[in-house]
Amino acid sequence: MVTEPEWRHVRRDGATALVLAGILLLTGCSSEPAEDGGGQGRPTPKPAATGTLEELAKKAGCDPNVQTDAAELRQANCKTSGRRYVLTTFATDRGQREWINEAKDYGGSYLVGRRWVAVGEPDVVAALRGRLGGTVETASPHHSGTSGGGGSEDGHSGHHTS
Repeated sequence: MVTEPEWRHVRRDGATALVLAGILLLTGCSSEPAEDGGGQGRPTPKPAATGTLEELAKKAGCDPNVQTDAAELRQANCKTSGRRYVLTTFATDRGQREWINEAKDYGGSYLVGRRWVAVGEPDVVAALRGRLGGTVETASPHHSGTSGGGGSEDGHSGHHTS
């Protein structure tokens, strides 16, 4: 009697597992609303917009007031529905990430897309996300330990009195 070598079963079982994993991955990434456990569906996030500073500003409903026009980044002040924000585009992904990492030292809310960032108050960033897509990143300002103005630091969580 001829028997199959043991490795053939492993290969067949591995192929089956691979096909099942692919099906699970595809069904898990559908565009159907996700269930949040409370019976309410969550909408699928809008993909981030792409384009030049001017194209992104147009999508956001802003007439950009360009402040910086350099090879590595372009930055404009924008105003939409009376709310101000800054829109910045970058030449490289790395330049964008370095800028965000440095800017986060000052706190704030950031709407981040592919090679662009919009910075503003949380409600402004949330409204822009509806027009531009992207992801929201927030940061708390860091405190150096001195107020610089001679004011009281009482009640500040970073300072304790004995």
